[in-house]
Amino acid sequence: MHGTIGERGFGGRAPWRARLAVPLRRLFDSLLPARCLECGCVVLGDTALCPSCWPHYDFLADPQCRCCGFPFAWDPGAADSLCAACIARPPAYDRARAVLAYDAAIRPLILDFKHGDRTAAAPVFGRWLARAAGELLGDADLVAPVPLHRDRLFSRRYNQSALLALAVGAVAGLPVLADLVERRRRTPSQGHLSPDARRRNVRGAFAVRREHRDALAGRRVLLVDDVFTTGATVEECARVLRRAGAAGIDVVTLARVVRPRGG
Repeated sequence: MHGTIGERGFGGRAPWRARLAVPLRRLFDSLLPARCLECGCVVLGDTALCPSCWPHYDFLADPQCRCCGFPFAWDPGAADSLCAACIARPPAYDRARAVLAYDAAIRPLILDFKHGDRTAAAPVFGRWLARAAGELLGDADLVAPVPLHRDRLFSRRYNQSALLALAVGAVAGLPVLADLVERRRRTPSQGHLSPDARRRNVRGAFAVRREHRDALAGRRVLLVDDVFTTGATVEECARVLRRAGAAGIDVVTLARVVRPRGG
């Protein structure tokens, strides 16, 4: 079993580096103070949001579905409760968690990160993802992102999910295989498709790279993406990972769409 995040992230640091870490951080903070992701004002510590902007964001927490992480409107009274959707159709992954509800507040931050080169937010998002993942990180052997097709990667120049995976791996001290899964064909945008159409759209679109199959066998994978909408993409990735020998697949995303539903 892995140790705690703190042990994995800092347990191997040399004593002199540990002594220098705090004063160097204070020096950097004084020269380049952290700023609120939304309004740009100076913030203290690692919050990344000022007290005025923080209430705008809907951070997800218990009670939630044990499997997909869908937030319950009321406490069902048991930590292992499942939502109606997971009971009716168990997902291909084992567990999924998300940091925030995808709404009008977080949407601009994600779009700027995804399309607007605002990649400096990745370390902050990585810390948020690590907290949301919780026990999923402790069970994981490696981290991998949902991939982009090479054409889209060329036009966008970076895969936002890979940046998030690298940030989570840095916090947790876990290895990151950024190219573990490849997107074999370019799928049309999922934006206006129904859940069934989304599943058909991504069917057969992913594959595990042959050179990583030995590293994957018997390992638990933490799959990272930016937004969980219906789960069609991460489910297809989970299927190919399991067929390639993964012992388990969990998912963590920066945000998820929360629509009213049963359970």
